[in-house]
Amino acid sequence: MSVRPVLRMGDPVLLQVAKPVERFDTPELHALLQDMKDTMAALNGAGIAAPQIGTSLQVVIFGVGKNPRYPQAEEVPYTELINPVLEPQTDAMEEGWEGCLSVPGMRGLVPRYTKLRYRGFDPKGQPIDRTVDGFHARVVQHEVDHLHGILYPMRIRDLRSFGFNEALFPGQQLVDD
Repeated sequence: MSVRPVLRMGDPVLLQVAKPVERFDTPELHALLQDMKDTMAALNGAGIAAPQIGTSLQVVIFGVGKNPRYPQAEEVPYTELINPVLEPQTDAMEEGWEGCLSVPGMRGLVPRYTKLRYRGFDPKGQPIDRTVDGFHARVVQHEVDHLHGILYPMRIRDLRSFGFNEALFPGQQLVDD
């Protein structure tokens, strides 16, 4: 498997609505997931969506262990989620700083639901159904947005809270999510 190039904001594939996966547990699906995992690991990401590596399918992966890039964040279990559906469990939203591998070198303050339920399938077609909050909920929403052609800058309410890492956070070493 391999590390694949990540598409950048402006690429038309990132603006498409991804197609649902119709067949599970195939060599092609497993190869895609391995490429996504290799790419995410190589770039120290918290998650990645298939469209970011040029495959317009409803597949996301995410997971954060103890990571110096996210010192305040709780751990998020590594998950391979296919054909996801999100259901907010509250109207409460919270703004938080986000970055993206497809928008390198930048950060923005993005509103997200604080608690949600997500459902979908694992690579073998077994159901996944979780209710989560906090950073876990933020990561899932960010990745699933990619499947609907939405990049985080499209959700920013005040563009004064969007900019280059070195201007927003002088002296801090930040890596793109």
